[in-house]
Amino acid sequence: MRNALIAAVIAAAGFSSAALAEGLTVGVSWSNFQEERWKTDEAAIKAALEAAGNTYISADAQASAAKQLTDVEALIAQGANALIILAMDKDAIGPAVDKAAAEGIPVVGYDRLIEDSRAFYLTFDNKGVGKIIAETVKAVQPEGNYAIIKGDPGDPNATFLLEGMMEVIGPDVEAGKIKIVGEAFSEGWKPDAAQANMEQFLTANNNEIDAVLAQNDGMAGGAIAALSAQGMNVPIGGQDGDLAALNRVARGTQTVSVWKDSRQLGKAAAEIASALAGGTAMEAVEGATKWSGGDKGVEMSAIFLQPTPITKDTLNLVIDAGHISKEQACEGAAEGVAACQ
Repeated sequence: MRNALIAAVIAAAGFSSAALAEGLTVGVSWSNFQEERWKTDEAAIKAALEAAGNTYISADAQASAAKQLTDVEALIAQGANALIILAMDKDAIGPAVDKAAAEGIPVVGYDRLIEDSRAFYLTFDNKGVGKIIAETVKAVQPEGNYAIIKGDPGDPNATFLLEGMMEVIGPDVEAGKIKIVGEAFSEGWKPDAAQANMEQFLTANNNEIDAVLAQNDGMAGGAIAALSAQGMNVPIGGQDGDLAALNRVARGTQTVSVWKDSRQLGKAAAEIASALAGGTAMEAVEGATKWSGGDKGVEMSAIFLQPTPITKDTLNLVIDAGHISKEQACEGAAEGVAACQ
């Protein structure tokens, strides 16, 4: 109803949707705000909303799919004109989308897929991220025993990342050059869950693991802790551009961190949410494409941003962008890291 009224005003007054997209409230439902990277996303979302004259409100589900449903209801009750939802569980979030739709409130599925045609899907190319992680690790360790540390089983991103990884190493697995000796999900993408998985893999294989594909930096850190406890340092990849991970890249304990500039993602989410709240149709959002790559094949409007691999050779990119200071990135750096010279 509110979107219809805004659209009617636009038609009568001749204003663009962007001109009217001020004084709006955008509610953000975070699945688990404890992860380092979400703080950067939040700052970008808030800055973009405030620049447009709009208001930011939020709630942290604290890794509870049930709490996220009540959080969304609370954000709606607080007057949210649009919602940005980082879903804890792709299936459990359904009633929240139903509630928003019933109130005429647009939804942006943020970084994680909400497979519903009523939600706009905004993320990085997660399949591409998986490919980059595997390509970079494989370039260093082209054969041997691999372990795969996957994310939360309820998050479609874990599947997309694995698909990308297997596109790269699958043929070598079939040929016997690479053997996957351990593969497990890690509840909530938690580093301690990843560390426990890595410890089990090491025990089961008498420490004979040559490379690790981890699906984010926090879990890479957990896996590295398990490896370090055994005096091991093997090629390992992750993603997110976490500050600690970038320093590990400089130190030589992590091979790659795929940087998804969350400032870019947050800014885009705020702009899309504001446009949708102002009456812009999902398919009319600038840069939107039609996509139906989810498990259910639902056609959705989506935008996929491109990630950047950060290795010891490209560490300068995150430093030059101001994502991390040279001092933070280069503390204890190994020899030969150009950005730290």
